[in-house]
Amino acid sequence: MATIYKPFLNDDVTSTRTLLHESIPVTGTIVSGTYGALGSETNVKNYSHGMFQSVYDYPYLSSSSNHIFDVTCGYTSTSNLSASTSSQNDKKIAIYNQMAQVLAGHDESGSIRRFDADGDLSTGTKHDEVYFMNFSRLLTKDEIKKGTFSFTVMTGSAFELPDSARVTISDTGADTSYKTNSPAGEYGLLKLGPTNVGLLYYQAGVAVLTASIFGTSEMEVDEEKVTAVLSGSTIQSNATAFRHRIQNISFNNTTELNSTIYFCRVNHNEYNYSANPTYTSGSRIRVKNNTIDNPVSYITTVGLYSADNELLATAKLSEPLKKDPTNEMILRVRLDY
Repeated sequence: MATIYKPFLNDDVTSTRTLLHESIPVTGTIVSGTYGALGSETNVKNYSHGMFQSVYDYPYLSSSSNHIFDVTCGYTSTSNLSASTSSQNDKKIAIYNQMAQVLAGHDESGSIRRFDADGDLSTGTKHDEVYFMNFSRLLTKDEIKKGTFSFTVMTGSAFELPDSARVTISDTGADTSYKTNSPAGEYGLLKLGPTNVGLLYYQAGVAVLTASIFGTSEMEVDEEKVTAVLSGSTIQSNATAFRHRIQNISFNNTTELNSTIYFCRVNHNEYNYSANPTYTSGSRIRVKNNTIDNPVSYITTVGLYSADNELLATAKLSEPLKKDPTNEMILRVRLDY
């Protein structure tokens, strides 16, 4: 335990912020087809509530499996697809409202905002029938890096063919033109060419894709058109059909590393005596051979204390540093969080 405490000056402490990125590829073979036939993949978990579907990189009962993303769908109560005869109509509306409430927020009247195609929250085009992809925190870390998201999907009727109306959706240019008017943080526009077809919420790790990317194409389930599938089939069936059209997903994640750096300055006349009670014997310093020799100590640990001298953190040196009145040193201690 220290007996002499040295306060830090303003110039002795500084903070840094570092962003670390990792490339994340998700291939269509993992999402659909690697671990079983259509609708019975062992890496895809369905739930009794039937409100979303979870995708894993291995059979989900395996201890080595990792959650990749959840997929679901929904539409507004004012959508043309909304009807009492629609399959799971109330659940699809509830999912849209829940996601919109979290990601888009409320307007001045307290009503839930609909997903705005160009992000300016005006009365322009809205995404009223959408698919949601909620990526796991394991993949996105602190956030998806802006401008790196790419999503290749097949929109033709023959979903099993690699070039069946294949299109690539991305957030190109979002690194400099992202939006900040969401309660969930920053988000960018997903584009198919010049057309806005979705929204990507970077900190939340959620992609919102309009069902119109399939146009009037036929979805896989019962060879029905997308509008019929979205309203007439269950969420689980929609998720399966959507998932089997994914050919590739790629993005860079971001890990934010914050650091506080402490410069512990040891002057020539400081810490030349050890605080260890065994440092002296019979009123003599053990490490001195002659009485006229300078005192010597060996620094092994740096302790960071609160204002009332409570130990908060310790830093161990790789090897003891010899200290006597003839030398000075600066010990750099970094705390990452």
